[in-house]
Amino acid sequence: AAAVVSRLEEENIVSRVTPRTLAFGMITSPANANSISVIGIRPSTERHLSQIDEAITEGNYFSGDDMHDVVIGRKLAEILEVGLGERVVLTVAQAATGDLSQEMFRISGIFHFNVPEMDRATAFIRLDKSQQLLGLGDRIHEIAIVFTDPKYARDDRDGFWGRYSTDGNEAVGWTVLLPQLEAAFELSEFSTLLVGIMLFGVVALGIVNTLFMSLHERMFEFGVLRAVGTRPRAMGTLILLEAGALAVMSILLGAIIGWLATTVTAHYGIDYTGIEFAGVTFRDPLYPILRFGQFVVYPVWVFLFTVIMGLYPAVFAARMSPVRAMRKSM
Repeated sequence: AAAVVSRLEEENIVSRVTPRTLAFGMITSPANANSISVIGIRPSTERHLSQIDEAITEGNYFSGDDMHDVVIGRKLAEILEVGLGERVVLTVAQAATGDLSQEMFRISGIFHFNVPEMDRATAFIRLDKSQQLLGLGDRIHEIAIVFTDPKYARDDRDGFWGRYSTDGNEAVGWTVLLPQLEAAFELSEFSTLLVGIMLFGVVALGIVNTLFMSLHERMFEFGVLRAVGTRPRAMGTLILLEAGALAVMSILLGAIIGWLATTVTAHYGIDYTGIEFAGVTFRDPLYPILRFGQFVVYPVWVFLFTVIMGLYPAVFAARMSPVRAMRKSM
């Protein structure tokens, strides 16, 4: 394990690394008992990967060097009827033999993740003590990592995973560990595309309707232009220029409104605390991020789409009969 951790720390694409042990066990107090997941962590490195230290509501996050400190959830503390400084007994089965191993711990911290499964059935102890309890020696169950760029974690075809899936180890990203979340991302992208198509359809009808209304309101003027020698191509170009002007004004107005709305929500956040989505529970507000592409790619598409939709009214204007057009008046 030490060699693997050392190699990971030297990877250019890896930002943080921390080892863990995982086991099921029983926690007992004078008042009650409950089955739990016992997670052994290295506090100094774990704080950079998870939010355990931020979720502490009472006590502290493994301050000092007491090997018998344990951090439990608030709901679990209520079930056991214990508080800070009180003693509990952890019982786990050793990895090699299956023999039960028991030891007394002192509650040094109580956390609240607002995730029922964790708050009522999870306890964190120091990595060295968990290895001793489980009879693992220097072995561990998993190594959690954070990449320098989130895109590396999502690319399961990267050679990184193959390099570390050796000697009985398995290196996988969150797309494998939480396939339902990956499916949710794909569904979100498809939903965005579907909604975009629907909106563009509505916009197309609005553009054609607006241009035709403008065209029919000035039919007499267009007839006069044709009668004095304006070429059909110039008539069509005029309509396309109007469509382009409509697109530019819409883009400017939409960009301003979008920038204001995103700036406000990026400051205050969108509160989804406690809501579970695809196996992940939100603990913090969501903050939208402004990206340069939003004000370049989408406006270009809107402009091109608007001009394309203006081709039909433009062709209609180019082919109109001057005599019939001049018969119409306001």
